[in-house]
Amino acid sequence: MTPRRRVSLLAALLAAAACAPRSLPQSDAGRFVVGEPYRMGGVWSYPREDYALAESGLAVALPDAERGRRTANGEVHDPAALVAAHRTLQLPAVVLVWNLDTGREVRVRVNDRGPTEAGRLIGLSRRAAALLGMRVGEPARVRVAVDPELSRAVAEGLPGAGGPRLAIATAPLATVEREQLAPPPGARAGGGARPEAVRPAPAPVENSRPPPPARLPEEVAQRGTVPSRLFVEAGTFFRRDLAERRALALGGRAEAFGPGPRPQHRVRLGPFATVAEADGALEATLRRGIPDAKIIMD
Repeated sequence: MTPRRRVSLLAALLAAAACAPRSLPQSDAGRFVVGEPYRMGGVWSYPREDYALAESGLAVALPDAERGRRTANGEVHDPAALVAAHRTLQLPAVVLVWNLDTGREVRVRVNDRGPTEAGRLIGLSRRAAALLGMRVGEPARVRVAVDPELSRAVAEGLPGAGGPRLAIATAPLATVEREQLAPPPGARAGGGARPEAVRPAPAPVENSRPPPPARLPEEVAQRGTVPSRLFVEAGTFFRRDLAERRALALGGRAEAFGPGPRPQHRVRLGPFATVAEADGALEATLRRGIPDAKIIMD
């Protein structure tokens, strides 16, 4: 083959490769991650695995305008996909986000840490924010709840989510031999049950349901709007006297909550008419050395 023909063939192969559809490498599927405590935006966060989380707060749109950067669990961020960032949830997870101002609700895949701003509950991709009807540059009042079934399904099989389980029925079974021995002197012979043949354990039932897609479908539910008020929560306590002491120092109040004869006590400031007022109260509380302060809604 002449050098000229070799160059022409190489150019043709490169052109064909450029036109062919590309599949993401397996590493782009990411890992299952919980992670260690970390500091972001002046606030410490403590990640944990939680499939029952339900909370309210402020959502913001993530600033990424282009696809390509790696998320905290190794996935590729795509602002056109329904993805999100959360400070403490296991990654990945699937959550329902309900915009209380527009009434719209969507499912998003949480695959990153954030938002960086203190007092923000969840960061949403541009597409997710648009489907929820969020205004550009403004936080939205939302309720967030984990979808436990889908969250477990999206994590299953990812690196870091646990090793493969050995099916008992596939293990080799050896022949069991029994020998009846006389009881030792002084022992009473009990009326033992008749020995039965050793049976192999039943094979575990495999879940035939296919795993959910990595890219969630754009399904928008209309739930209706809900009025809400903004508060700053500055800690929870089992002892009322400790809650009252902090409330007095911050100019807030201690409130009992939870069922049972021994409720917990939380310290609240507010309500606040605007997000700006809540942000100011949160900043002042953080400056007082209370790192677990956050903006909530009621």
